[in-house]
Amino acid sequence: MRPLGRSGLEVSRLALGTMTWGRDTDEHEAAVQLRSFLDAGGNLIDTAAVYADGDSERVIGGFLGSLVNRDEILLASKAGISFKSGERKVSNSRASLIEDLDKSLSRLGVDYLDLWQVHSWDENTPLDETLSALDYAVLSGKVRYAGICNFAAWQLARSATLQNPSFGKVPITSIQNEYSLLNRSAEQEVLPASQNLGVGFLAWSPLGRGVLTGKYRNGTPSDSRGASPHFSAFIAPYLNNRSRSIVDAVCVAAEGLGYSPLEVALSWVRDAPGVSSAIIGARTGAQLRGVLTVEEIELPQPVRVALDEISDIPQI
Repeated sequence: MRPLGRSGLEVSRLALGTMTWGRDTDEHEAAVQLRSFLDAGGNLIDTAAVYADGDSERVIGGFLGSLVNRDEILLASKAGISFKSGERKVSNSRASLIEDLDKSLSRLGVDYLDLWQVHSWDENTPLDETLSALDYAVLSGKVRYAGICNFAAWQLARSATLQNPSFGKVPITSIQNEYSLLNRSAEQEVLPASQNLGVGFLAWSPLGRGVLTGKYRNGTPSDSRGASPHFSAFIAPYLNNRSRSIVDAVCVAAEGLGYSPLEVALSWVRDAPGVSSAIIGARTGAQLRGVLTVEEIELPQPVRVALDEISDIPQI
């Protein structure tokens, strides 16, 4: 367990992502994943109002009270993104966020969320209005802690400044951004900002959208997310020459250590400075059990340094 920023909330250093639940992952496989995750000592379950059009939350809600007790887990969800009329829309208006929150609570069948996050920055809504929804959510008892996702460093800093608890505001507890050996842009400003502000950092897609497992080295497997109509465009940006060289290095390190490429790539993120928890996702229970073996290993420092060098990006 690790503290989430300067809050009193303790989260497992691996979190369970549920983006595929209710779509590519059926209820049986989701149940196996959840039980395996909890048995391994995990506690943070990450979902969102938009995942599988709400079905991810519905699946989780179906497990509460039967497969798992509410007080065994920390429920984290997100609000602000929708696909109404088939197009992605971001709305961080107070009305939209609170509407998403109420629907999330209903689908999950719970009275409160442990962590509620604004899913993305909205340039069309005043930040003060967006943040007022966080104040409402916590003060009403519907949410315990508030966070943000996919914000730039200046957006994080502005949000944290406005939400100063000294003035009776609900503090920003966490930020969730993409971070992996294939995408280290968070190191340029977001991670330093979160550390200095005392905000916990949740890393999504620590396996480079699955590419760091090495499964795409010889093409796109038919049963992979890269071949899925929902996720192919999501995977495509990391199927380039730079990514291949990094994946090759991860595979060489894995072979030398007797680990899997997945274990090498994930442990690199999990133990990176400033990371509170790395969010892992899997399509099947068997895949997740393979991921959870990473808790048994720690990268030797020379290997970490070598991976740092080959995946380095120019500093701004």
